[in-house]
Amino acid sequence: MNADGEADRHAQQPGTGASGARLRFARQARGFSQYQLARMARVSRQAVSAIEAGLSDPSLRVALTLSRALGLTVEELFGPAMPEPSVPVRALAPLGGEGSRVSLAPMGEDFVALPLSGATVTRAGFAPAGGRVSGPDQVIPLGPHRPTLLVAGCDPALPLLELPLSLLDPPVKFLWWPCASQEALSLAAGGLVHAAGAHLRDRSGDYNTGAAAQALRDGADVIGFSSWREGLVLWPEHAAQVGDVAAVVAAGLRLVNREPGAEARRVLDRELGRLGVSGHDLPGYDAVATGHLEVAAAIAAGLADAGVASEPAALAYGLAFAPLTAERFDLVIPAGLTGTREVQGLLRVLSSSWLLGQLASLPGYDVTACGERIASLPPA
Repeated sequence: MNADGEADRHAQQPGTGASGARLRFARQARGFSQYQLARMARVSRQAVSAIEAGLSDPSLRVALTLSRALGLTVEELFGPAMPEPSVPVRALAPLGGEGSRVSLAPMGEDFVALPLSGATVTRAGFAPAGGRVSGPDQVIPLGPHRPTLLVAGCDPALPLLELPLSLLDPPVKFLWWPCASQEALSLAAGGLVHAAGAHLRDRSGDYNTGAAAQALRDGADVIGFSSWREGLVLWPEHAAQVGDVAAVVAAGLRLVNREPGAEARRVLDRELGRLGVSGHDLPGYDAVATGHLEVAAAIAAGLADAGVASEPAALAYGLAFAPLTAERFDLVIPAGLTGTREVQGLLRVLSSSWLLGQLASLPGYDVTACGERIASLPPA
């Protein structure tokens, strides 16, 4: 018996396992449930389920209606399996040579690739790959294309978004590109990420709205995520004698710095400027760690004595902390992406009790403004 109770001797009958998996991948890639696809194709949900499970072959009519609903030909959906061709990508960083593993995120009509090698492995570990590099700016996808929220920024709590996004119906995949606030805004302005995480102090003393308005000339929404204190992270034995940057300079402590464009580096430079001291004259000023946790890790490992990072990073490593300022970390969403499935999923999970509870459980985090619309920035 064929799916939906229909038989057609002329219908192509490929191996049900391969065609069923292809149907499931195509449906999930478009964010449809079995019930939604069945309604679009005017077949029963049980028919879709049976084909995907390899328990039934589709009749010609069912194959045609399913293919049309998914925007594919019958040959593409149920014909012999063909190697998936390469797709052109825009890369957040050099992708490496042929065969290198990358994460892959659809962005409108384009694909964005994140390298999974070198320093990126240190940041993310051996994450599942979305494709393999096949040539300059070309990637062979591994598996179906799925709705994927791509966020850039330095808050190590951002990966907490992954679980609630995966539980949405339909689910949204999550990818994080750890980087400094200024780089994150540049990536958002270039259409390479859905949201940029930033904690950049404006001239007015407020956070992020001025920097976001300057970077995203077509407008943006600024949504709260978390707040924390930024300050000196110290090896505990220095805590009694060191309470500010002046004491770090006087004691000749070895620094570990953040990369240019990071607010932590700007905080350090502001403090040094008040003292009339050039950072390049200090030991370790040019030693760069790309993240709050990385600063704390360098100090915990004895590679440096002090650095500027968030209080939660210091607490995570059991290090001493001397506050310099209070900061707000926001998510900046380009105006043209607000209505996308990925961003709508983000806005839903930001107010979820699970996420708020997880963030609140992290020592040093304030989640009062999480999910709050801080500002809607008009086009310049």
